[in-house]
Amino acid sequence: MIAACALHGAGPYRIPLETATIAASPSRQGCNMPSNATATQTAAEQGLYRIGEVSRLTNLKPFVLRYWETEFPMLEPVKSASGHRLYRQQDVDMVFRIKRLLYDEGFTIAGARRHLRDPNGASDADGAALSVGATSEGASQLLSRKMLLDLRDSLRAFLTLLERR
Repeated sequence: MIAACALHGAGPYRIPLETATIAASPSRQGCNMPSNATATQTAAEQGLYRIGEVSRLTNLKPFVLRYWETEFPMLEPVKSASGHRLYRQQDVDMVFRIKRLLYDEGFTIAGARRHLRDPNGASDADGAALSVGATSEGASQLLSRKMLLDLRDSLRAFLTLLERR
């Protein structure tokens, strides 16, 4: 049933006196449809995050996340029935790993992809586990990289202390 909406006033500014209400069709009365809030609660309960939430968590723009999906096959969020990307916790962790490799450690996209694909590679910056056949040159480069990362973190901590004064 649709209620009529009477307008008061003339000209471009008309003020509605009543609001229109639409009753559900007889076939849908008594049928509880999940609202958007219910769908969001269900996604949150399942540990799924929408792209905007992941964007805020990781401090990345949504277009960057969408681009990384095309470049990193291991980053594959599920799609909801309405086509929205839903990131699982493992996807969010992968975004953080990709971000660290690209932004903090200076990997190229291809290098980060290779690093993530290689099961024998170190999974963390601190995990400098070398494979059995690693050369001494590769070990020294890895040690140098770790030392530089530690030095960078120490310098950032000192800078933070100095800025507080």
